[in-house]
Amino acid sequence: MNIMDYDTVALDDQKDALVIIDQTRLPYSIEILELTELKEIWDAIYLLKVRGAPAIGVAAAIGIYLEAKKIAAASDCFADFYDKFKLAKKYLDSARPTAVNLSWALNRMEQVVLADKGKMLVEIIQHLHAEAVEIREEDIRVCRAIGEYGLTLIKDGDGLLTHCNAGKLAAVKYGTATAPMYVGQEKGYNFKIFADETRPLLQGARLTSFELQSSGFDVTLICDNMAGMVMRNGWVNAVFVGCDRVAANGDVANKIGTSMVAALAKRYDIPFYVCAPTATIDMATATGNDIVIEERKPSEVTDMWYEKPMAPAGVKVFNPAFDVTDNELISGIVTEFGIAKAPYTASLKEIFSRKAGQ
Repeated sequence: MNIMDYDTVALDDQKDALVIIDQTRLPYSIEILELTELKEIWDAIYLLKVRGAPAIGVAAAIGIYLEAKKIAAASDCFADFYDKFKLAKKYLDSARPTAVNLSWALNRMEQVVLADKGKMLVEIIQHLHAEAVEIREEDIRVCRAIGEYGLTLIKDGDGLLTHCNAGKLAAVKYGTATAPMYVGQEKGYNFKIFADETRPLLQGARLTSFELQSSGFDVTLICDNMAGMVMRNGWVNAVFVGCDRVAANGDVANKIGTSMVAALAKRYDIPFYVCAPTATIDMATATGNDIVIEERKPSEVTDMWYEKPMAPAGVKVFNPAFDVTDNELISGIVTEFGIAKAPYTASLKEIFSRKAGQ
């Protein structure tokens, strides 16, 4: 089977399991994990076995449903059930602080519980199951819509650059940053795509180039510090990236290195687009300065992927997982309800108005 034949994240009702592709094993091997315990699901999110804002949200929804089912079986009243549910939700939400889809999905599941207060626990569990399934199906529709809107910004034959992995492996289908590429491919478009390797975890090398090559795209892998060269050569017509959180002013937190790509695109007058489901837009966060940036262990920089450590023992390491791209560097934020442009404080509100009136 091709990597594109597998579900990135799914629910197996017969086994009461969250089913994911272990992305830490790619591209060397395709390993499918069936997770049934909350600790396993927390670990999978923290250790990046499942990653990408949309996929994390779907995994969280399925994970809290599975845990709620266990809690309900051991509870004799709503109050007891809800207390334990909130503890499980708080624990799962702690896995990764920057990706807003994690808390968004968990809060959405909690609203189902609160709306069903006073009903039998078995009915609450049925509704949680339905909501988890809907969150997954909704992700497919959302990413497809982002692809359609994004495709209006480019043309057949364009050179496109992307950073990290915001592809199918980061969602259920289509991805976010790659959605215009996949939708374009369905319509017969041909693109020349450059994928940054994305140090230190190499999501671009291990995941983006892998899935795009598997899907038949003309994709070229480059080191992160080569982006300026391919832009200067005139090989890039547009940049598409995903994101983990958008602030109300249009500042964006995405995988470390994104802000450098945006600055280079500005230098060479190349449009820089962020693809973001509305679930990733956090209107309660005023600016990028208010976004909590996850820091990860030093060994990801010094040891990982190397046969021997490639830095002196004990050297200090700064390893933020994300950086913030200022809104002034962003040409547009592509959502499932249209494309927001500066000033983002106004256009993002308009996007949510469209969402409310759908």
